[in-house]
Amino acid sequence: MHPLGRCVFYFLNLTVLACTLIAQQAAKQPSPAKPPTPAHIDAGTITNGVYRNSSFGFTCKIPFGWVDRTHEMSNTDDDASKGIVLLATFERPPEAKGDTVNSAVVIAAESVSRYPGLQNAEHYFGPLTELTKSKEFTVVNPPYDFPVGTKALMRGDFSKDLGKLVMRQSTLVMMQKGFVVSFTFIGGTEDEVDELVEGLSFTTQSRPPAHK
Repeated sequence: MHPLGRCVFYFLNLTVLACTLIAQQAAKQPSPAKPPTPAHIDAGTITNGVYRNSSFGFTCKIPFGWVDRTHEMSNTDDDASKGIVLLATFERPPEAKGDTVNSAVVIAAESVSRYPGLQNAEHYFGPLTELTKSKEFTVVNPPYDFPVGTKALMRGDFSKDLGKLVMRQSTLVMMQKGFVVSFTFIGGTEDEVDELVEGLSFTTQSRPPAHK
């Protein structure tokens, strides 16, 4: 598999893992130790229902009552460059059955240096689209420019028929500080996904005062 394909495959598997019986089975296992994170990358913190990451300069609101499964979804070997799960949070525990789509927010980062050929965020959607289709997702909207405040990102929208339900998924991608950062939002309706996306914001770094 092409290195870029491995990058997307890793992240896509996180998304699929969050919404299938595989996730339900994995969640029953003992919680693994927190995986390593590069010293120069902030793993982020959750305070008062808001996830904050200073390295990439963003915050993400977590709906009240959602459960955090970041550690369980994380890569546990010593090679953190394979992927850093910054946040994995769900409307209900993945092992809990329900009659609605288990909405989720999954944010991950990987080093661009491991994947020759990844030149911009749009390139990420080539193999991502191929793999989502292999998982029976349908492309609703191909990648398009999607600014969040003053931050430029690319967004792609997908859906998957679950019988009586439809899973909606939107993935936003940016490249920053030598990492490709992916934000995936999952819900049962477009409005629900859009509401989750609206919880994402980027901090504006103030400029130092000009010398007179």
